[in-house]
Amino acid sequence: MTVPLALCMVWLIAANVIAMFPSRDYHWRAAYGLIAVGVPLLGWITWVAGPFVGMAILAAGASILRWPVVYFWRWLRRQAG
Repeated sequence: MTVPLALCMVWLIAANVIAMFPSRDYHWRAAYGLIAVGVPLLGWITWVAGPFVGMAILAAGASILRWPVVYFWRWLRRQAG
C-alpha cells in the first residue's frame, strides 16, 4: 500500500469518526477542513496510483461529504440557467 493510499484511508476513517459526534453547525466546519485536506490528497493519489483509483477515492469522499456536493451541484445549475 502506498503512502497516499494509506493517508486516504486515514482521511476516510477520520471523516466517519467526525460524523459520529454531534455538532451545532451540522459538521460544516469539519467538512471545510476535510475538503481542504482531501483535495490535495486526492491529487496526490491520482498522480501516484492513476485516474481510476483517483475516481474511486473521489466517489468515496463524495459519499461521505454528500451535502457540500449537493449544494455545489445546485449552485452550478443556478449559474447555468
